[in-house]
Amino acid sequence: MTEASMQTEAVATADAKEGEVAAPVLWEEVQAEHFSMLRLSPLPTDRATGGRPLRFVEFGRAERNNKEFSLLRMSYHLPGQKTRKEQNNLDVWVDHANRAVRIGPEAGLQIEPWNRGLGRFMLAQGIHWAQKRWSEYRIEGIALANKDALNEDTRMRRDHFLKTQGLEVVYADAQHLKGTVKGAKVGNLNNTWNTDKVQIVEIIEAAQMLQHAEQKIQEQEITIKKTEDKVNKYRRDDSGLRFTIACLVTFAVFQAGLLIWIATHR
Repeated sequence: MTEASMQTEAVATADAKEGEVAAPVLWEEVQAEHFSMLRLSPLPTDRATGGRPLRFVEFGRAERNNKEFSLLRMSYHLPGQKTRKEQNNLDVWVDHANRAVRIGPEAGLQIEPWNRGLGRFMLAQGIHWAQKRWSEYRIEGIALANKDALNEDTRMRRDHFLKTQGLEVVYADAQHLKGTVKGAKVGNLNNTWNTDKVQIVEIIEAAQMLQHAEQKIQEQEITIKKTEDKVNKYRRDDSGLRFTIACLVTFAVFQAGLLIWIATHR
């Protein structure tokens, strides 16, 4: 069987599944091609996730289009930190034949570090991309992973994240374990994110940041040099004072001894 026929069969099989958007294999190896820098603002320490210092991450994206499908693939890279292959990735598939949109991966969005606004940022980017050309399409319903509902705090964070983007979460049980995201019209979704947490840093802004940091370093070096000069001056003055005090003590001891000698030899 040729590669082309395998791809055709995969697409046909996916199309046959009712209520699902076909996910072709032809773009399986697509990697990020366009990159930008994100600034993660320093935030107060969170009791669940710990410290949240200032960080910078590399955000990448790639886009593919043909008559049947469109794809936006997003990911981000943490300098100096290794992550698993399934982490920090988000795909937005568009099926033009069914006028439907599917958000992947199927296992759910896995973010590291979480609670920094990155998941909402990537989802907002995907929604904005889809709204530009296919606002009348619909996002199909998504079954939520049960493992996220085992911890109440984690479940509430997840549901808040989805609802903030305009998605409705419903549960089939009173324990809130079997959750589903209802289908929604793409144009009705929210394509914004929390800019207090995540900011896109353009090249000119990055250059200005580096220039500002360089100026601060130079100013600090000048301040340190002035401080060192003052310390050295105080040390010299201290050495002079110590010598003067030693001379005065010696003279006082000599004078006291002389007075004692005079007094005892009269």
